[in-house]
Amino acid sequence: MNAINIRKFGRVGFDITDMGFGAAPIGNFLKPIPEEEAGAMVERAWQAGMRYFDTAPYYGHGLSELRLGHYLRWKPRHEFVVSSKVGRVLTAARREDIDFKPWVDGAPFRSRFDYSYDGTMRSFEDSLQRLGLGYIDILFIHDADVFTHGAEMQKVYFRQAMDGCYRALIKLREQGLVKAIGVGVNNWEVMLDFMKAGDFDTLLVAGRYTLLEQDALNELLPLCERRGTALVIGGGFNGGILATGARPGAKWNYAPAPEAIMEKVRKIEAVCARHGVPLAAAALQFLLAHPAVASHVPGTRTVQQMNQNLELVAHPIPGGFWQDLKAQGLLRQDAPTPA
Repeated sequence: MNAINIRKFGRVGFDITDMGFGAAPIGNFLKPIPEEEAGAMVERAWQAGMRYFDTAPYYGHGLSELRLGHYLRWKPRHEFVVSSKVGRVLTAARREDIDFKPWVDGAPFRSRFDYSYDGTMRSFEDSLQRLGLGYIDILFIHDADVFTHGAEMQKVYFRQAMDGCYRALIKLREQGLVKAIGVGVNNWEVMLDFMKAGDFDTLLVAGRYTLLEQDALNELLPLCERRGTALVIGGGFNGGILATGARPGAKWNYAPAPEAIMEKVRKIEAVCARHGVPLAAAALQFLLAHPAVASHVPGTRTVQQMNQNLELVAHPIPGGFWQDLKAQGLLRQDAPTPA
């Protein structure tokens, strides 16, 4: 298959590349990325044909948006799609007074949660400034989930997001400042709650629909198909293990993988070995087989990693590989697979 292809973005109808640039790493996630490397990755993405770029205020406390906007500054605006997020507001602060974790050497802004109407509008306007753009194509409500807030506080933030963020996003879409509105969280059950409470154009599914996890097929993805809601997949390697394999120290959801996950990945790797398929290639290509998925945004830290991803999404995979996974109970029978 080709490395980069064009798809319609759900019911909204504009075009998007089925592989995008995930700009979280250039916010200096866990460790710094040199300025030259960050710029080279954006330029390599552009040369490869990627025209979708995903960022957020939270990524590096504004650093990701600042860098991405700088590197896209002189690209033709009508040729690319940018998504960012709301739910946090950044305020200027002295660098020594900021707790950046898990980011390193972020921009000098303190981050706080704010899912109110006014907070959403401020977050959006600040993102425009950092990106240097006149509009943002896709805007997601960010991290209003159990993973981030815990079960009880998530209920509070969910209500705030529907009463505040959702109303603001609809207003911005009506004004033409945003083309598509959505939700980006780490729990598919929370996404289902949002879909039942509102009418969203898109969802950013972070690590919850992968070669390892397909519970979203029960109810969420069929609902997206019926509504024409476009899915963007982040975290397609499940936080690391589908890229590295089940080796010592492998990460699942960015934490050490439990033994049950390690064992399942070992079994998938055995099937990969029989068919001559790299595990990471299977992980990335699986994402795009579902008809509701419009794009995926693997994060990279180097140009070399980006080149590897481009090779992986184009690597030939025989149909028998997917049949073998299903026959062994390693992939759901109802999970769409690449043709």
